[in-house]
Amino acid sequence: MKKLTLSLFSLAILGTLLVPHVAAGQKRRVVVKPNKVVVVKPNKVVVRRPATRTRLVVQRTHPIRRVLPTTVVVRPARRVVAVGAPLVFLPRMVWAPRVVSVPAGDRLVWQDTESIASDDGWVDTNFGVDASGNALFLDINGRADLNFAEVTFANGNVQVVDFNEGAYGTGVYKLIDFADGRHVKTVRMLARSTSDETRMAVYLSK
Repeated sequence: MKKLTLSLFSLAILGTLLVPHVAAGQKRRVVVKPNKVVVVKPNKVVVRRPATRTRLVVQRTHPIRRVLPTTVVVRPARRVVAVGAPLVFLPRMVWAPRVVSVPAGDRLVWQDTESIASDDGWVDTNFGVDASGNALFLDINGRADLNFAEVTFANGNVQVVDFNEGAYGTGVYKLIDFADGRHVKTVRMLARSTSDETRMAVYLSK
């Protein structure tokens, strides 16, 4: 009987020593797998792409002349869209941020999202659009510094939107208007997250 009581007491002590370590392990666990990093949090699993940095590439005729980041993390477009015309860069458009509402669902003709983490640094994000509309919107969930955007149209014209490395928070913003209607081929954005993670969505409306 004494041996049984002693065994039960020993198990109870061992259990109290192990529980805090198990609980601590549930707070945040990082699992590295090929081509992805999985961050496990309580009731949440976040899959992040590995941050491989490369040199920022801009065309010689790009209208922004200030010093740009040397290296970036490139996020290629999920949908590859070819532009069947020579690229011609238009004069840069200095962005005047304006908070708006998300267009009604029946007005949206295309949308895509990308999430960036603070430890990614500057991220060169690309979207394949290939659709016609009259306005682009940027939906930010988090906090981010924005450098510039490139909107490439079907005729090869590229409109550069200059954010001048401004800091922006959660909200829906009008990115660019083209009231006469244009066929957008691609959208490129250079941004970095200043919160742990920032989700950016781009919408094209008609």
